[in-house]
Amino acid sequence: MKPQVLFVYYTYTQQTLKVVETMAEVLRARGSEVILAGIEFTDPRYAARFKKFPMPHPWLECIGMILPELRHATGEIRIPEVVTEREYDLVCIGSPTWWLSTNVPIRSFLESEQAARVLKGKRFAVAVVCRRYWRHNLNTVRTLGTECGGVFVDGVHFHYEGNQIRSLLSLISYLGSGEYRRRYLGIKIPPTNIQEYHLEAARTFANGLADRLFAADGSKGD
Repeated sequence: MKPQVLFVYYTYTQQTLKVVETMAEVLRARGSEVILAGIEFTDPRYAARFKKFPMPHPWLECIGMILPELRHATGEIRIPEVVTEREYDLVCIGSPTWWLSTNVPIRSFLESEQAARVLKGKRFAVAVVCRRYWRHNLNTVRTLGTECGGVFVDGVHFHYEGNQIRSLLSLISYLGSGEYRRRYLGIKIPPTNIQEYHLEAARTFANGLADRLFAADGSKGD
């Protein structure tokens, strides 16, 4: 039987999905059966902020999530049934960083009964997509996944270009317009979001996961 791999992720701008789809393509090519499961953020306290893209008021919407992140808040989410309807050999968690930490939807998933069921005794990996800071997010997902009974295998992060201020301006510009611009508020800004070199790094990471996966069951994959 083919190794069973599950990707659980949350995405608003679809950047984490780009990474997930790239990694999934590699694992499928290596002989795994791969399932993608996107988490829906349905909590009425927060979901309206992410209902539309681009955001009408990106500064207000982003700043409004600072307090929930500082409180390590959880919220209502919708978890696809496929997450728990079978057993997986490897679970990969795609987690964007919100204000230095793990986003509310993924934290909510990792503190759910479904996460405990799918991760117990299973290997898992973490892919963090972030503007600048990645370490706390990755460590949090690793810790919560381990508390669910999972066995951490490896982690990777993909951060956007630019320093702290300019990368923030680039992201806010994109969130508010849905377009890539060279300047925002009169300031020259770097490219934001996932670039091709990030996707190449994702392919390399996925190949490493495949090596571990097939070594564990005594085969090499395709």
